[in-house]
Amino acid sequence: MRLLIQPEDGVLPLVRGIAGAKQCIEIVIFRFDQAEIERALANAVSRCVAVHALIACTNRAGEENLRALELRLLAAGVTVARTADDLVRYHAKLMIVDRKDLYLFAFNPTHADIDRSRSFGVVTKSRDIVREAVRLFEADSKRVPYEPVLDRLVVSPVNARKQLAGFIQEAKQDLIVYDPKVSDRSMIRLLEERAKAGVNVRIIGQLAGTAPGLAVRRLANLRLHTRTMVRDGETAFIGSQSLREAELDARREVGLILRDARAVSRVLRIFEDDWAQAVPAGEKMASAGGPAGKIAKKVAKVVAKELPPVALMVNGALQEVVGESEVDLVQEEVEIVVKDAVKEAVEEAVRDAVAEVVERATGN
Repeated sequence: MRLLIQPEDGVLPLVRGIAGAKQCIEIVIFRFDQAEIERALANAVSRCVAVHALIACTNRAGEENLRALELRLLAAGVTVARTADDLVRYHAKLMIVDRKDLYLFAFNPTHADIDRSRSFGVVTKSRDIVREAVRLFEADSKRVPYEPVLDRLVVSPVNARKQLAGFIQEAKQDLIVYDPKVSDRSMIRLLEERAKAGVNVRIIGQLAGTAPGLAVRRLANLRLHTRTMVRDGETAFIGSQSLREAELDARREVGLILRDARAVSRVLRIFEDDWAQAVPAGEKMASAGGPAGKIAKKVAKVVAKELPPVALMVNGALQEVVGESEVDLVQEEVEIVVKDAVKEAVEEAVRDAVAEVVERATGN
């Protein structure tokens, strides 16, 4: 088993994996902007490798980019299928090469996730795991129900809650967690129970509310785009599902439970480094001062001032999506999802604007 570490490893392991394919490539895509990977897939087709891409029906940034990607891949000779819309989101990220190697990622093949984020992935040749991943890919491609037969492959919504709850409950001494948003109440209770039992629980990311005994810090210099846990220094989980209700119960997410000593040890070393540099929850980032901080504050004030009435927008969106139908909505869940969607849209706009301004200022 091989551990992929971002941003250190970059896009090269994925490109090499595609370049080494002899017969077939099956890839699940939620978000995608890596031209190198797209060229590698097209080159594989030119070598008579059968490439099958399963693309999410939508993501928060909308369907336009996904549909454009579909057309480009189809033009290159890739067989393209689109996920169903029965789940809230198809958020899995994986690639199977020659049905012998499974590449399972916590990150998307995007510049933001690979170049600027802390994330992990794994590459395994385990026949049982690869076979189970193929079963999942075929089920989702054909839009038929998937029934898991291998617990180590953690698939939302079919077995993720049970498997990840068990993962947490079995911690005896230490539990480290990377998670952008821990908010599922039952999972938080399990973490609290482990802490009360004397387990050292540390989280890099965000925790909804406060929980006694749980130490929480935020990454200082990188985005966080991984869902990873290590229990007692021996067993790890790496995948796409946060400890959030929607990602456990209403979306297609995929992760893997592994006991590879070398991979687990590397994750632990990186966590300790990240933890040492991380900012305790509640503290402001050091970068809040200086010229960049001043610019950010001024921009934030203007953006906040120009925001249209949010309540009216949410209500309008609700009517557009569900019409007059009755639907159960949980305030916390809607708030988190809306915040995430707005954050992502703003990040993309800010990234493009800053890049343009810096380019003009530096002449690059």
